[in-house]
Amino acid sequence: MRMSDIPFGTTDWSAIPETRHAGDAGEALWRTQVFGPEDNRIRVRMVEYTPGYVSDHWCEKGHILLCLEGEMETTLADGRVFLLRPGVSYQVADGAEPHRSVSPKGAKLFIVD
Repeated sequence: MRMSDIPFGTTDWSAIPETRHAGDAGEALWRTQVFGPEDNRIRVRMVEYTPGYVSDHWCEKGHILLCLEGEMETTLADGRVFLLRPGVSYQVADGAEPHRSVSPKGAKLFIVD
């Protein structure tokens, strides 16, 4: 990731329209901003998982993810499981380790990818 051609700015996340993404159970509610030039877009999201959320796919996209509220459990394809609580983050590269998340209690996340 190259952070270039991004002028200083602030984001009022409450003003960003929400999009709904169904999981196998529950929903992920995304507020999304995209920054940078066309050939190097950086997506920044505030994501809320509803209680009982279960991802509908194994993700291979790289992310930097910070848990702001609630709890989220991420399982890697090799079987390792990680619990994220407020103040805990993870990072993974594109194509490095497929991962899938569930959130029995719900969670609010800040994600850069």
